[in-house]
Amino acid sequence: MESGPAIFVGTVFALFGGGLLAWTTVRVRHGEPVAHGVSRVASAALASVAGTGALALGMWCFTRA
Repeated sequence: MESGPAIFVGTVFALFGGGLLAWTTVRVRHGEPVAHGVSRVASAALASVAGTGALALGMWCFTRA
């Protein structure tokens, strides 16, 4: 019964991380800024790290379920 919250949180983190990485990839490929007022390289790198971290956290939650 305790695996329900872990599966829910893992799904949320995985969807967020995947969505953030997909969005970042599309913006970079089109040559558009990922965040306004920030260096393109820095914003793309930070968004990629955050997306990868969210995916890793989601996978970790799935191992706890």
